[in-house]
Amino acid sequence: MLKTEEQKELEEELKLVPYKKAATIEALKVVQKHRGWVSDEGIKDIAEFLEITPDEVDGVATFYNMVFRREVGRHVILLCDSVSCYILGYRKIQEEINKKLKINFGETTSDGRFTMLPIPCLGTCDHAPALMIDNDLHRDLDSDKIDSILEAYK
Repeated sequence: MLKTEEQKELEEELKLVPYKKAATIEALKVVQKHRGWVSDEGIKDIAEFLEITPDEVDGVATFYNMVFRREVGRHVILLCDSVSCYILGYRKIQEEINKKLKINFGETTSDGRFTMLPIPCLGTCDHAPALMIDNDLHRDLDSDKIDSILEAYK
């Protein structure tokens, strides 16, 4: 069952859409905001609230790469692996993060501080390579910038 605060937020979203199913993406965002990720239980809770099947909710959740279907760290690093980022040094950035945090894609640091995931594009090709941590975009990266960027996220 959705938490009271989640229900309140979703009720507001429902006022903006023509039918409940149209709020599926927003429902996923709300649940993730409150719970940190969207578990199978979260999928069922959303489905019940929106009066659709869990498979319909899961289909939307697995389509969007910003919906986390597994538990993630306090901060999520999305490292762009687009062609532009790849050509302009993505590999060095990835290696530096691997070395500093001792994690690979899909892994979380032992202290639960960071999870690193690839993302196909951050829309900033003219400032590649780039990564996003939480909602903060970091552009024009080089290996020397990684330490100070990571330190900002406790």
